[in-house]
Amino acid sequence: MDQTKNRQIVLASRPKGMPSKENFRFVEGPVPTPGQGEFLVRTAYVSVDPYMRGRMNDAKSYVPPFPLEKVIVGGVIGRVVASRHPDFQEGDIVTGRLGWQDYSISNGEGVHKVSPAAAPVTTALGILGMPGLTAYFGLLEIGQPKPGETVVVSGAAGAVGTVVGQIAKLKGCRVVGIAGSEEKIAYLTNELGFDAAINYKSDNLRQVVKDACPDGVDVYFDNVGGTITDVVMTQLNYQARIVICGQIALYNLEKPDVGPRILSQLLINSAMMKGFIVSDFKDKTREGLAQLTTWLQEGKLRYRENIVEGFENIPEAFLGLFRGENIGKQLVKIADL
Repeated sequence: MDQTKNRQIVLASRPKGMPSKENFRFVEGPVPTPGQGEFLVRTAYVSVDPYMRGRMNDAKSYVPPFPLEKVIVGGVIGRVVASRHPDFQEGDIVTGRLGWQDYSISNGEGVHKVSPAAAPVTTALGILGMPGLTAYFGLLEIGQPKPGETVVVSGAAGAVGTVVGQIAKLKGCRVVGIAGSEEKIAYLTNELGFDAAINYKSDNLRQVVKDACPDGVDVYFDNVGGTITDVVMTQLNYQARIVICGQIALYNLEKPDVGPRILSQLLINSAMMKGFIVSDFKDKTREGLAQLTTWLQEGKLRYRENIVEGFENIPEAFLGLFRGENIGKQLVKIADL
């Protein structure tokens, strides 16, 4: 890494439908100098996540859209290389929402130190970070699984879905995952212990889901939306709980989705559907992180990271999320810690 230049990636234009490389622009600037109460972070790992697609639209959401011609912001792990902040010292490893760039300035807001002693530092962007906490709170606080119930997870081989299924198993549930390749199906069943896994590209998906859920569906953790969700909703049990975490099947649509109406299934089954974002549970973050760390250290949770190298590969890694290329957490390494 050239320590005199700060490579950056800005949002050059708003995608229409599926994003492309043309929506991103690589620029260079000087390495910034921290002011009083600030510190400089050299980026080592960048997280790419499906929710970032929504922020590329100029539309109202739970967070403001990315501004054009500004550095894209997302999850980062890096090392403090200069500090004028009393709580952060040179050499500290930190994580936070920083830029797609080599160097970022922070005043400490939303940035936390990462201890290599607890687990590999990259887990702070995955199973011990936003995806893991999303799985933990979405399933346990909203889904409220009970022993013996059937939990279905769409997008099951992703960073959130893999954790949801494993926690559901820890709670004594029958777990069915939905994913998009035979490699992912094998990973879910053979390595993560899911009771069954479904390829959503299967012929007659409705019958396949019904066969995998002979006792119906009690909890549906939805990362995908679209046709897959329409099918799962036909198998709901009385007082089922539907957790809306993501809708990746809809993010790149150029026209509004017009699919089967599902409200009748909620009515018929006295079911509950609730959307959430992980910050809804920010007051419980410490509790969730402690439990996830304990389970991980006890060997009760497993994870996989897909890490590509090279700053220039960040946009391609992001685009790969929508082609279903990753299993587990997708990261980009741009420097050694």
